Amino acid sequence: MDSLAAAPGTGPATSPLPVLRARSARATFASLPTERAVVMGILNCTPDSFSDGGEYNSTETAIAHGLRMFYGGADIIDVGGESTRPGAQEVDEDEEQRRILAVVEALAKAGALVSVDTRHATTAALALDAGAGLINDVSGAHVHPEMIALIAERHIPYVLMHSRGDSRSMDSLTQYDDVVDDVIRELSETRQRLYDAGVLPEMIIVDPGIGFSKNAEQNWELLANLDRVAQMGNKVLVGTSRKRFLGSLLTSAGKAAAPKERDDATSATTALAAAQGVWGVRVHDVDASLDATKVASRLLMGKRNREARKLVQADTL
Repeated sequence: MDSLAAAPGTGPATSPLPVLRARSARATFASLPTERAVVMGILNCTPDSFSDGGEYNSTETAIAHGLRMFYGGADIIDVGGESTRPGAQEVDEDEEQRRILAVVEALAKAGALVSVDTRHATTAALALDAGAGLINDVSGAHVHPEMIALIAERHIPYVLMHSRGDSRSMDSLTQYDDVVDDVIRELSETRQRLYDAGVLPEMIIVDPGIGFSKNAEQNWELLANLDRVAQMGNKVLVGTSRKRFLGSLLTSAGKAAAPKERDDATSATTALAAAQGVWGVRVHDVDASLDATKVASRLLMGKRNREARKLVQADTL
C-alpha cells in the first residue's frame, strides 16, 4: 500500500474506511502522555478472538476500526493476528503476517503508534519494518531467544507479560503459593534474560497477565496489588478488558455476562488500575476507558496537591 489516499475505501464517499486525516508526524513512544495512563486499543485481526472474533477479519475492516480508535483518542493501537484466548489454536506465522502487516503499515502511515501482539520474532521484525513501534508478547517465560535478540538490536519498547504454558494449557497452571509474589518473581526472572541481552529497563513494560494462567480470585488479588508490581521499577500495563472473570462477576440468572456486556466493568477496573498509577491499560472500548483514565489522573492529582500543601504548611510552622 504505497499511498493511503489510494487505499480502497479511503475516499470521501466510500465505506467502510473513514477519510484519513493528514498528520504532521507519527506518534512515538516518547510522545505518549504522562499526565494519565496510556490507553492501548485492541485490534484483533482474527476470526476466533473471544470478544470480537471475525468482526475485523479483513484488511479493510481492521484498518477502519483501528482508525476509529486512533481518531477516538487511543494512544496506541495493538494489532494482533493470533488469538490467545484459552483453547485457541496456534496460527502459522505466514498467516499471522498476512492478517496484520498491511494493517500495521496503514495505521502507522496515518500517524498512529502501533503495537504488535505477537509471540514470533519474524512477525515482530516485519511489523517493525512496516512501521510498528512496540512489541507486545504474551509468551512470558517462554519468550524465544530470537525475540529477545530482536528487541535488544532494535531498541524497541517491549511488553513482557506474565503467563504460564500456552493457550491450551494455561487454565491448568494456576497453582501459586502467593499469586502476587510468584508473578513478580517469575516476571523478574524473565526480565533478567532481557537485561542480560542488553535491553534497557526503560524499554521494558511489565504486564501481570490478568486472565493468563490465573483464576478469577487470583486476577482480583493482582488487581488489588498493582502497586507491588510497579515496585519492579518498570512501566506497568494492565489488560482486563472483557475477560472471563468480569463475565463471572456479572452473572445473571446463572449465565455469565457476554464479552460485550462487560465494558462497564472493564471501565471500572481501568479506573482502579489507573488510580494505582499504572502506565497503561489495554482495552476494547477506548472512549470509556479514556474517560476513566482522566478521572483516575485527576484523583491522583488531588491526592498529590493535598500532600504538597501539607508539606508547605509543615515548613511554615
